Amino acid sequence: QVHLVESGGGLVQAGGSLRLSCALSGRTFSSYTMGWFRQAPGKEREFVAGISRSGGRTYYANSVAGRFTISKDNAKNTAYLQMNSLKPEDTAVYSCAAEAVLLGDYIPPSQAGFGSWGQGTQVTVSS
Repeated sequence: QVHLVESGGGLVQAGGSLRLSCALSGRTFSSYTMGWFRQAPGKEREFVAGISRSGGRTYYANSVAGRFTISKDNAKNTAYLQMNSLKPEDTAVYSCAAEAVLLGDYIPPSQAGFGSWGQGTQVTVSS
């Protein structure tokens, strides 16, 4: 069974940076495509970024492209989300997700394609 644990959230001023981490245990990390999603109060959960199992392909929501960077370290069984130039509208609970991919660099196009989820970590950006 896959177990995901996020860390790195917190309170930061607008324009600041945070790095979120997502540690995966229970399975072979290198077989997993990883994704980051967020949910703001009163809003639906939305896709933020995804990375293929090899790390060779990434995909970002338009709202974070150029500011956020997703990466994964297969040796450490950990995925990261580096968030720069943070804005108050980035405030949300951020959750990581994982999906096993047997071949290729497939990234599920929606949250429905991810089978395992972490509990989430709060990110608050003050103005």
